[in-house]
Amino acid sequence: MTDDVNAPWLVVGLGNPGPGYAMNRHNVGFMVVDLLAARMRGTFKRATKGQAQVLEGRTGPPGPASRRVVLAKPLSYMNLSGGPVTALRDFYKVPTERIVAVHDELDIDYGTLRLKLGGGDNGHNGLKSMTKAMGPDYHRVRFGIGRPPGRMQVADFVLKDFSSTERKELDYFVDRAADAVECLVADGLERAQSTHNT
Repeated sequence: MTDDVNAPWLVVGLGNPGPGYAMNRHNVGFMVVDLLAARMRGTFKRATKGQAQVLEGRTGPPGPASRRVVLAKPLSYMNLSGGPVTALRDFYKVPTERIVAVHDELDIDYGTLRLKLGGGDNGHNGLKSMTKAMGPDYHRVRFGIGRPPGRMQVADFVLKDFSSTERKELDYFVDRAADAVECLVADGLERAQSTHNT
């Protein structure tokens, strides 16, 4: 799909639907796009096309510097994220390089951010599904959650809520991740990496 200067950006928070998962580490992508929606003063609605909640709007300062953005939360489970994201990509005619996946990342410390374009899935089922559906050439905003303690299984760790200690700083880190998404959309990857990679 060729780049189109008029195409929107598609910012996808990865997570699992339902209140039982809401505060899980695996759902931090949902938390970030929820904050972006609040900043845009909008409300998610069921997508016309695809199994997802979406919010269409603009981010950045008013005027020519603002950018068209579609925020999305897939309503499939994490390991099936590729289907809803691909449907939204096709419906909104979004070039793959204007898709941003916001997701939890085991291999970086809690609260650390890393932004990149393309790459592997590092065992993340949401990324694995997206890459299988449309290739790897989309942006990622990686929110560090650290490794599980002791002998805890990864699957158990990511599906547990953030600890009480982690929650003390969670709002701050989610706010920084939302800033990073806005910078990426407005100013490009290099600027966003130099400003927000920690």
